[in-house]
Amino acid sequence: MANASKHPLSGQTIAFAASGGLDSCTITHWLAQQGVRVVAITADLGQPDETDFGAIEQRMRACGAADFAAISLQKEMAEGGLEVIQAQSTYEGRYWNTTGVGRVITTQGLMAEVLKRQLTIFSHGATGRGNDQVRFQLMTNMLAPHVQVYAPWRDDAFLQRFGGRQHMIAYCEQHGLPIKATRDKPYSTDANLLGLTHEGGQLESLLTAPDIVTPGMGVWPKDAPNAAEDVTIVFERGRPVSINGSACDVLQAMFLANNIGGRHGIGIGTHLVENRFVGVKSRGVYEAPGMELLGTAYALLVQLVLDRRAREFLDQLGLMYARQIYQGYYFDVCSQMVRAALAKVSALISGSITVRLLRGNISYVRAEGVPHSLYTLDGSMEAEGSFNHADSEGFLKVLGVNARAIARAGHLGRL
Repeated sequence: MANASKHPLSGQTIAFAASGGLDSCTITHWLAQQGVRVVAITADLGQPDETDFGAIEQRMRACGAADFAAISLQKEMAEGGLEVIQAQSTYEGRYWNTTGVGRVITTQGLMAEVLKRQLTIFSHGATGRGNDQVRFQLMTNMLAPHVQVYAPWRDDAFLQRFGGRQHMIAYCEQHGLPIKATRDKPYSTDANLLGLTHEGGQLESLLTAPDIVTPGMGVWPKDAPNAAEDVTIVFERGRPVSINGSACDVLQAMFLANNIGGRHGIGIGTHLVENRFVGVKSRGVYEAPGMELLGTAYALLVQLVLDRRAREFLDQLGLMYARQIYQGYYFDVCSQMVRAALAKVSALISGSITVRLLRGNISYVRAEGVPHSLYTLDGSMEAEGSFNHADSEGFLKVLGVNARAIARAGHLGRL
């Protein structure tokens, strides 16, 4: 173990958040060579690109991990996705915060294992330019303030050895490490039950079209079937309880929605040049077929249930919550306040929504059994309901007082 004494963590035991990918393999081996005892901990988030967690353990131990633990967090992942759906909380467009939620669930699950093992150093492979380093750091600080966070990508010794992905691949090849990454892969992918994030490599060039990505959760809309499919989703108090007549819990609903939405190109290929928390922009191509399908169905019920003021507040909460999750503040008081407010809304969202899926598009078909709907005959264009047209005369006169005052005061300038 040459140079082992030169690293500050030499001789110590650390918990490392290991995905089994290139970064995990490189960092684990490099730290082991420095005399650091690495306990690799992997989270099972239902990621579609990794079905054999035994293979992850084999890779991590082959790379020098002294111990290994795998934690199943699929149910927690599904519940985290449902929270985002209930908040209608997308970031800077139609990104369902799938990676942000994944980091929340991962950090919470891994920190429980860290504390159980009485370890005091937690490490991760997030880069110094990204959001994940912030998420891991802040959430660890909140959940276990006594635990030190070590980030190799902010360690000068590591940075002097590795400049990027190609250097790591060369290192792994040199040492015969069992990595899956190859030099010619055009981008990298982060995966969990809720969705896939594709970024880096050729996608960093704005001259590269998003369709270089090979979808991992379905097909591109252009490759989807020409035949439409109707899907009926029933919610009870904000939670999906059946899809197409089959009873399901939240985890089962996510798997079903991913399968159905994916084959029709729903939520596949969302392109976003986003503002990272550290102040730089990055480009990603996202897949989230189940989140898009369930989220759209939920939104259609929200339209029926909430009045104007509640709807405006929900929209504000959604933006706030998206930012909180994206920036790693999921556990703070602000996020707790948002979740408390959302509980009032989700308690009212019950009913059956049928939508039609066709080549990446979702369209409304029908809504039934919505007990808290505010949609009544009072809004009809026919002579129905209790609304009297003549009653609007006084209403408009009252509104007109302010409108005329604005004009007389010269607020409108010369028209």
